[in-house]
Amino acid sequence: QVQLVESGGGLVQAGGSLRLSCAASGSIFSINTMGWYRQAAGKQRELVADITSGGSTNYGDSVKGRFTISRDNAKNTVYLRMNSLKREDTAVYYCKLHSVLYGTVFDYWGQGTQVTVSS
Repeated sequence: QVQLVESGGGLVQAGGSLRLSCAASGSIFSINTMGWYRQAAGKQRELVADITSGGSTNYGDSVKGRFTISRDNAKNTVYLRMNSLKREDTAVYYCKLHSVLYGTVFDYWGQGTQVTVSS
């Protein structure tokens, strides 16, 4: 099993910055993708950004140029630096770890951390 623990959420004014962290522990395959998703009230969960163990990144259109994802493979930790935050970034942010082993998909989720952006 894999456990994901997120931290770093909170309340910030529009235009401000936050950094989220997600630490993974347990039976982690070395080749994986870690990422951040978010879900605003009344909306579907959406991809914010993800990063492979090799360092390739992918961003949702609404955060390109403002958010930066990074990871420390030695610590099994992924980070999300969020700059120029907008009210529409308000959501619960979830960390996800995705692995595929012998054709079997393993997806693990964190418990979520609230990010609230005030005007």
